[in-house]
Amino acid sequence: MWFARFSWDTSQQLSGTCELSGARVYRSEDGSEGCAYWMQDDRPAALAVDVPLVRLKPSLVVPGASAGADAPWHYIVATDVLPQHEADFNAWYEQEHLPGLAAVPGTVQAARYVRVEGTGPRYHACYDLADRAAFNSPAWLAVRGTPWSSRVRPSFRNTQRTMYQRVA
Repeated sequence: MWFARFSWDTSQQLSGTCELSGARVYRSEDGSEGCAYWMQDDRPAALAVDVPLVRLKPSLVVPGASAGADAPWHYIVATDVLPQHEADFNAWYEQEHLPGLAAVPGTVQAARYVRVEGTGPRYHACYDLADRAAFNSPAWLAVRGTPWSSRVRPSFRNTQRTMYQRVA
């Protein structure tokens, strides 16, 4: 899978050249940026503007409590982690955090990816939501507020958190 993050102004240039064809495209809530996913293994055609492509490999995909529902909301957390905390970070994501957020009503799917090509944070977690209210609901906050979460989160580096809405 390929991923690109870009300023929303750039999306107009990309759309004009049809390079977003076949991609899932999202726009941030504040309207300033977009992101796109191409599901194929082959690299998408070179983009006409300076938009870096990142190849992501899935490491864990968990169907959510609302699996099968439409998911117009897409929340991304992309981060690096201090090397000495990487084992604990990965165990936390796989055993507690990703399954816990997937179980929140309104979550359609929770997935975790590792960057294998390109630049940017190494880890990429994304949450497809049927309802924007699922994010920061009491159930969501309970998963984020565990002792293990509090121990792991200070080891994050270069973190980017963004809520997007699907573009029709």
